[in-house]
Parts: sequence; structure tokens; C-alpha cells
Amino acid sequence: MAWSQDEERMLAQIEQHLVDDDPRLVARLESFNERARRSEERSAGGHAPSRSTVIIVVSWFLIATLVATLLILVLREGASAALALTAA
Repeated sequence: MAWSQDEERMLAQIEQHLVDDDPRLVARLESFNERARRSEERSAGGHAPSRSTVIIVVSWFLIATLVATLLILVLREGASAALALTAA
């Protein structure tokens, strides 16, 4: 749905007042828009995952492996102790 000419004019006035009143806000919004645009381009381009994503995935894999190993050791010790009690 298109905006009317009055609405377009009012939005342009509001934008100009913001630019005049708070140039830091305008700079922040432009920076945010630029980062959002680059992020969209990266996700649309099918690029490889970022370095931080790879580090997080590898960390979770290592944590899961450590927990599984510890559980196996605890269960194995528990089974060995149960066998020793029944044998005695």
C-alpha cells in the first residue's frame, strides 16, 4: 500500500528534524542498517559459518564427549563394585 503525498512529506520532515536534532542517533541507525544489510547478504550468499559459530559447535562437541566419557567411567566403576560385592 503506497503512502500518500502528505504522509511522505511528513516522514521527510520528521527525518530532517531527527538529522538536525540528534546526529549521533542518525549515525548509529546508519551503522546498524549497514551491519544488518551485510548480515543479510552473508546469509543469502550461502557463505561458510563464522569463526565464532565453529568455535561454539566444537566446544559443545568436546563438552558432550567429556560428559559421556565420565558417565561411562562412573557406570563401569559402579558395575565393577557391584560384581565385587556379589562375588564376595
